[in-house]
Amino acid sequence: MGNNCVGTRRTSRSKDEPSHSKLPTLSCWSRGTKKDHLHKTNPTNAIEIVQNRPPQVVKIETDDVKPPPQQKSQTSQVSVAATPSKQKRPHNVKRVVSAGLKTDSVLQRKTVSLREFYNLGPKLGQGQFGTTFLCVEKATGKEYACKSIMKRKLLTEEDVEDVRREIQIMHHLAGCPNVISIKEASEDAVAVHVVMELCSGGELFDRIVERGHYTERKAAKLARTIVGVIQSCHALGVMHRDLKPENFLFVNQQEDSPLKAIDFGLSAFFKP
Repeated sequence: MGNNCVGTRRTSRSKDEPSHSKLPTLSCWSRGTKKDHLHKTNPTNAIEIVQNRPPQVVKIETDDVKPPPQQKSQTSQVSVAATPSKQKRPHNVKRVVSAGLKTDSVLQRKTVSLREFYNLGPKLGQGQFGTTFLCVEKATGKEYACKSIMKRKLLTEEDVEDVRREIQIMHHLAGCPNVISIKEASEDAVAVHVVMELCSGGELFDRIVERGHYTERKAAKLARTIVGVIQSCHALGVMHRDLKPENFLFVNQQEDSPLKAIDFGLSAFFKP
């Protein structure tokens, strides 16, 4: 009977209760289910899951919604940027149309016709704004140099003022030793003509190149002449501002020819 009781409990346990080999599986399954349940019900984990998800773009399809103010300002900025900005002109510089210049617009006075009193000869030199020609006075047959400044090259009002100032300075320095003298200035529809003393000896630069070198005594004589020109100009309140061997001419081809300063296009008045 005792054996039957023991046997009966073993049989009952094997039928009604799970075996020891299945308990770990049941235990793990139950704990996993509980853990999953905690994950589902824990609000902190739910917030983390929502935060980790990328935001979704929601498009509102309605005609009544107005664009936000930021988009309107951005559109206005783009339209302003697309509009080309006007370039600022330099101060006190005005562009002029050479074809529309009047006869007295440069010299601002009535002048005589150059060809009425002079015959133009061959070209003597070329500059930035004009050309220098040999001209002969019809009444006396005397030779001069005529510097013709083309109006089409005077692009700004500042260029016109430079021409006026150059002629004014040459008249102001009339009679100074070793400074080229001006005879007269005239103007037509094409150019401004400045008739001045003829220096046929060539540039100081060309003579230096031709000779190769100067003795100390002759170089000192030339330097004394150049310094004298500077002193005379400064005494009358004029700065040449473009002193170089190319802007000094010999009157003739002789060895002891006088040397004279030319080209006062960059010169300016000042108070000594």
